[in-house]
Amino acid sequence: MDAIAVLKDLAQRPLDAARRLADGLTPEQLNAHPGSQDNSIAWLLWHTGREIDAQTAQLSGGEQAWTADGYADRFNLSLDPADHGYGHTAEQARSVTVDDAGLLLDYLDAAVAAQTDYLGTLSAEDLDEVIDSSFDPPVTRGARLVSLSEDALQHVGQAAYAKGVLGD
Repeated sequence: MDAIAVLKDLAQRPLDAARRLADGLTPEQLNAHPGSQDNSIAWLLWHTGREIDAQTAQLSGGEQAWTADGYADRFNLSLDPADHGYGHTAEQARSVTVDDAGLLLDYLDAAVAAQTDYLGTLSAEDLDEVIDSSFDPPVTRGARLVSLSEDALQHVGQAAYAKGVLGD
């Protein structure tokens, strides 16, 4: 298996895990704040989609599905369309309420599809390109893509834990 195929497989895993997690989630579970945490399951899944979408668009030079495909309007959140959840205050995080797990999955699917499409445009050599030299060591395209999927998997794992705490 080549590096691009591995990255495509990795990119799909947060979506697969989110699909398993979302099965049967009620609006109350989606928007609950177990342990008084600010990030609900809805926020975690929304943010997962936003981070994949925003970073993929930045890497590819394309437009985010959030705006291009009308998800910003469909979600109808009280946030700036450019918002992706980084640095949210408690109030901002708690303002992200979504009653439809299907909508969250649709958006995450669109973000992952864009990421997978982008990966299909790359060669193994592209993965070695330094895209951010402000870090030591500098960040390559491949490292950024791995960290993007790794972060997404962590957020879906947090959502799965929250679902477990809430129980069925």
